[in-house]
Amino acid sequence: MTVLVVVEGTDKGLSEASRRAVGAAGTLGPALLLTAGVDCRAAAEQGAVLSGVAEVLLADHPCLPGAPENLAPLLANLAPACSHVLAPADAFGATLIPFLGALLGVGPVTETTAFLGDGVFERPCHAARLVARVRVLGRLALLTVRPSAFSPAPPRRDGPPAPIRPLPGIRDHGLCRRLRPAQPLGERPDLESARIAVVGGRGLEEAGSFALMEALAHRLNAAVGASRGAVDAELASADLQVGQTGRIIAPDLYLGVGVSGSLQHVAGIKEARVIAAINKDPAAPLLAMADVAWVADLRQAVPELLRALQNAADASP
Repeated sequence: MTVLVVVEGTDKGLSEASRRAVGAAGTLGPALLLTAGVDCRAAAEQGAVLSGVAEVLLADHPCLPGAPENLAPLLANLAPACSHVLAPADAFGATLIPFLGALLGVGPVTETTAFLGDGVFERPCHAARLVARVRVLGRLALLTVRPSAFSPAPPRRDGPPAPIRPLPGIRDHGLCRRLRPAQPLGERPDLESARIAVVGGRGLEEAGSFALMEALAHRLNAAVGASRGAVDAELASADLQVGQTGRIIAPDLYLGVGVSGSLQHVAGIKEARVIAAINKDPAAPLLAMADVAWVADLRQAVPELLRALQNAADASP
């Protein structure tokens, strides 16, 4: 049976989360990779040279970005020949796989972190305080895989690239209308794959204060994120949200600035290697769990940190 990996494709190629989804599928066997998007030939070509990819399906159409209702019916036609259909647990996969499950009458296993064999999978639950083992009893397993739990698929060592085949039958079902493209996040690394993540919280208080996060991220070559409190207060956009209801990240260094540290936020960062926090409230939960804690007003602490980083850069040979 076929393992089908579905990823979002762009004109810039495959994301790190997509490569990690392919890496996860590699533990199951050779994979059929489907790249979906608009002007996404580059993503298909990058996928064709990854280890474990036997064939690439190219779904390239203006109606696909942000519209699982147009892609899911195509996948429903492919699914009967598959043992597994999986996607990364990013915004793309988290909307697509449940939609596909509704069409097929199959319950998906979301945020999968391990494949144990015999249809058994592991996933975190209860704000990541427990790990559940879930057995899929049917013939088909629908999965989203947590990128931080798997290594990216390496380039294949020998042989030609996998063949690329355009996927026919793509059409707009007219169930949604895209108002405008998502705003680009500039040259910052992806949150799911960044080695360093700078995350701002409600303590920033004003939307303009998020410029401090951008400046700090630029100096550290880090990704920028936000707590749910910051998103709810309209200090940052929802696509930057980190936590159980946002993005799950596992950087080498997480720096939370003005983040209190709710349970749902901690569930999204607990796999970080080092957790650092800046907060003027000494009772903030994030300070208690942080490896490095700085009790200070962020409006004074962040500029001071930026100066120290600049001085260190100037002093280096």
